[in-house]
Amino acid sequence: MPFSRRSFLAASTALCASLAARAAPVTRSIPELLPPSRGRRVVIVGGGWGGLSAARHLRELAPGLEVVLLEKNAAFWSLPLSNKWLTGLADDRYLIHDYQAAASAYGYTFIQTEVSAIDRDRRRVFTQAGTLDYDWLILAVGIRYGYEAWYGDDRRAAEHTLKNYPCACIPGREQRALKEKLDSFQGGDLVMTLPPMPYRCPPSPYERACMIGALLKSRRIKGKLIVLDPNSQVLGFGRIFSEQYPDQIVYLPQTRIKSVDPFSKTIATDVDDFRFDDAILMAPQQAGDLAWKAGFIARDSEGKPTGWAGQDPVHLHAKDDEKVFLIGDMIDQASPLFGHYPKTGQMASRQGRIAASEIAARARGVAPEKLLPDSACYVFTRIEPMEMTRVESRYKFRGDGLIVQTVRQVHDPNPRGEDLQWAKAMFGEFLAFKER
Repeated sequence: MPFSRRSFLAASTALCASLAARAAPVTRSIPELLPPSRGRRVVIVGGGWGGLSAARHLRELAPGLEVVLLEKNAAFWSLPLSNKWLTGLADDRYLIHDYQAAASAYGYTFIQTEVSAIDRDRRRVFTQAGTLDYDWLILAVGIRYGYEAWYGDDRRAAEHTLKNYPCACIPGREQRALKEKLDSFQGGDLVMTLPPMPYRCPPSPYERACMIGALLKSRRIKGKLIVLDPNSQVLGFGRIFSEQYPDQIVYLPQTRIKSVDPFSKTIATDVDDFRFDDAILMAPQQAGDLAWKAGFIARDSEGKPTGWAGQDPVHLHAKDDEKVFLIGDMIDQASPLFGHYPKTGQMASRQGRIAASEIAARARGVAPEKLLPDSACYVFTRIEPMEMTRVESRYKFRGDGLIVQTVRQVHDPNPRGEDLQWAKAMFGEFLAFKER
């Protein structure tokens, strides 16, 4: 019997229906993380400074909303203060905190799970453990490393770099690995590459270099830290390196990396080629993976991805979705006058509070107040004797509505633990931290 076009279409339709029937139970079998909310629900993805701050302030500003924080890690790690811990100048009691303790203190729900996808039409997030519907969503998913700038699609090189030459710009496992590296370093050339701006915590790599220089000096290790920096000098660190650590640090600003071979331990730059015995390889940074998967990455005037999530500069919601708020290090430029907000812990925390205020106002049916964040960053510029600089960033609206930035640097030649007091106050605000 000949197989006619009509028979083929009928058979194809039957096959598709059969496949759909088999697939449907799989879709329906995905469990819900929580029972349906009795009211309205805010889901927060990412338990860094921004996500934790948003959760805490939502419970204060909108107690009638259900608040759920989703985070893949079991404990919070702080990047601020971590450079001191990496080089043995501080213990970890201020760095690591329990998520569940904060959730219990402020009255929101914490679930340890990783979010894999977002259905923006149905307002649903998909996780390893199940699905969760939302009325509003706050994304605070941080950064990822743009290894493709060095390796293209060579995943083996990227994975080798992450395992053996960690940047430690993402909290947790990388920080432990870098601390072990520094504790066991016996000598030779230790190369540290810096990412091009913008990146997480701008002064941090320079502070880290100072502390590594002090470590090499105090332990009398016969080795050098070679800092390859594609950016211009920050806070006069070039002078500090040459004055304080002339035998320990070689600093090369405005040095663009052309290629990296992590297997042969070589780096080609537009200045020279370098071979290293060990390394801290900081690749260019971008918004975290979920921002890309969910389609939040902004595009420039040529239609190319900027690498960062495009947000309304004032209200912080996604430009094409007012039910989703984007905060923290993942976001794109805030103003054509200065570009990006500094990607600091306090900045993320303030943005979390702004997002909470926005959602609380919308839940009440009123226009949200226009709020702007601020930032403070404590940077050690010398180790022996201790000297510190406080970098303050403040913002206001110009007459035409654009955001204006003012940066103030305050040098402290005799610090008395102000950085620790600041951290305790911040942790007390969104982690319910109390020193025992």
